[in-house]
Amino acid sequence: MRARPPEDAARAATHAMLRLGLPRDPRGPRHLATFLVATAATVLLTRALLAATGYPQLGGSGLHIAHVLWGGLLMAVAFVLLLSFVGPSLRPLGALVGGIGFGLFVDEVGKFVTSDNDYFYEPTAAIIYATVVGLGLVADTLHGRRPRDPREALAGAVDEAVAGVVGGFTPAARHRAEARLADAGDVPGARETRALLRSIEEDHAELPDTVGLVASAVVRVLHTLVRARFVPWLAVAVLVGTSGVTVTGAVVRWWGGDRSPGWVVAGALVAGAASVVLACVGLARVRHDAVDGYLWFRRAVLVSLLVTQFFLFRLSQWDASWGLLVDLLVLGVVGAELEVLRRRREERDATA
Repeated sequence: MRARPPEDAARAATHAMLRLGLPRDPRGPRHLATFLVATAATVLLTRALLAATGYPQLGGSGLHIAHVLWGGLLMAVAFVLLLSFVGPSLRPLGALVGGIGFGLFVDEVGKFVTSDNDYFYEPTAAIIYATVVGLGLVADTLHGRRPRDPREALAGAVDEAVAGVVGGFTPAARHRAEARLADAGDVPGARETRALLRSIEEDHAELPDTVGLVASAVVRVLHTLVRARFVPWLAVAVLVGTSGVTVTGAVVRWWGGDRSPGWVVAGALVAGAASVVLACVGLARVRHDAVDGYLWFRRAVLVSLLVTQFFLFRLSQWDASWGLLVDLLVLGVVGAELEVLRRRREERDATA
């Protein structure tokens, strides 16, 4: 029996999900990113505030109200919001509240994996980091590995219409719905959905979208940065320099008597070296093909984010947060430059 090509296998898998009534939300990656960023930021802010205030305890007379309880409460609030209302309006808020709650929850993981309830358990930072990265990879697998089916685009347009039929369409919401419908093409139901969208009244009262405003501002800043041609190169140099400094510092601490396992040090060295090698390959290729070169830069940053930082968090715990922030900034700059380069290539191809 002849095996099916990968494209047919992916299409069959997509159809199986659709038969189960599980179309992917076109804005799902944004909501998941909000959830993960809120989780990571909550953990870092919680640790910083507790350290600054001397690790106070809320309670008394033998009671201690740990912040894991507040995290559970916020996650419950997010579930109630998301399960109570239809349409896309509350998903950004649910993602934000749920991310904050999960951050408060996972911050106390050290208490629940140790017999003495040790909040300062050394591998805690690495466990939290691996959890966030693992969730990010799951999100990428769900949304980034398979092309979107036209019926999923149609479902996205209908989902946008859900809020419109009761509250009207703002110009931004109408634009999103029409864009989804254009992606759907001529699939069954598209004509009826188009008529539904046209029947929805205008409503110019935009709901506040703090997450959207912040995301748009970040994108604008990154695109402004990459207009200066030296900035992407500087970002790569910072990546290589930061990797060298952080890995060297961790090895020095281990050599000086740190009790971290040798395999962790070896993993940090190998991953750091791999990231530097990938960045050097990008430097060699970028002169001949800018897009290919920046793809190699992106691979270097991803290796640093997904592998090197895990070992560094295991070696130096929360000191590795600075390296994480640098990696995220470099990834944003490289991603913005890739988008600019691809757009220019498409314009050249269209002209040709």
